[in-house]
Amino acid sequence: MTRVMLGIDTSNYRTSLCLATEDGQIVAEAKRLLRVKEGKRGLQQSEAVFQHVMNLPELSDEMNWTAYDIAGVCASEKPRPVDGSYMPVFKVGEGLAKSLSAYMKIPCFLTTHQEGHIAAGEHTATVRPNVDRFLAVHLSGGTSELLVCERVSEGYRIEKIGGTKDLHAGQLVDRIGVALGMSFPAGPQLEELARQASGEFRVSSSVQQFTFSFSGPEAALLRAVESKSASPSEIARAAEQCIASTLEKVLRHAVEAKLPREILIVGGVAANQYIRNRLIKRLEHPAVKAKLYFCDPVYSGDNAFGVAMLGWNQLKTNIK
Repeated sequence: MTRVMLGIDTSNYRTSLCLATEDGQIVAEAKRLLRVKEGKRGLQQSEAVFQHVMNLPELSDEMNWTAYDIAGVCASEKPRPVDGSYMPVFKVGEGLAKSLSAYMKIPCFLTTHQEGHIAAGEHTATVRPNVDRFLAVHLSGGTSELLVCERVSEGYRIEKIGGTKDLHAGQLVDRIGVALGMSFPAGPQLEELARQASGEFRVSSSVQQFTFSFSGPEAALLRAVESKSASPSEIARAAEQCIASTLEKVLRHAVEAKLPREILIVGGVAANQYIRNRLIKRLEHPAVKAKLYFCDPVYSGDNAFGVAMLGWNQLKTNIK
């Protein structure tokens, strides 16, 4: 029987299960976006917890557990690897992992949602960073941070050195998307709409060294929606352009500050092709000499694959 690790991730946006081999082959996975009512911009934690509780039995039925030798189970227990990081949704996955561990008599490992994103990025990128210490940008609906990452035996040692001081990049996308009549989450719809734009309408970005803000751009974009001073497609492209420009400025500052030039970009917003292409063009230019790595778009959003791979890291570390 194929030996696998079970990964579990119960984020504020998606319920995810994944069975992966030690070499990173995904043999089974099941994931489901949490439902958000039309016109709403997110979920309360209590509602997200309820949906996870309802989703997990149904997703488990899709996994064909008995066909594999499950070496262990790993769950994301909190958003980030820092003291005080907590979100009720992750306790659903943690509880299931501990229950399965006791019932199946297999080891249980715990990691964080952020480390899972970074691991998924490394394992699905066409090429991963070839140094153990690199920069990572985590862009999603709940996180927009600039990180110095160092690979260690059980996962990553992470230092946050910058990020947003108000809205997250994913929040900007979703709020503008909902204002334009899209359903939540709005990322893929906004990207599709933006392809029709010429890029004539823009809003300014707000960056101070490694810190940035999206509240000003949000206000400007919402004014454009209300006043109809720009077409929906132009507003959508302006939102993308603002995020790309913000990241470009932050990462240029990082390179100038002698931080690692190898940069991994992960999280749901990192799936946006316009943002990817613009950053590659601007930051891999010979004048900057950065090297960018991107997660496979399928695994840019919340998923349990990276969590499963971190479980393998912890299992191998404990065996030594």
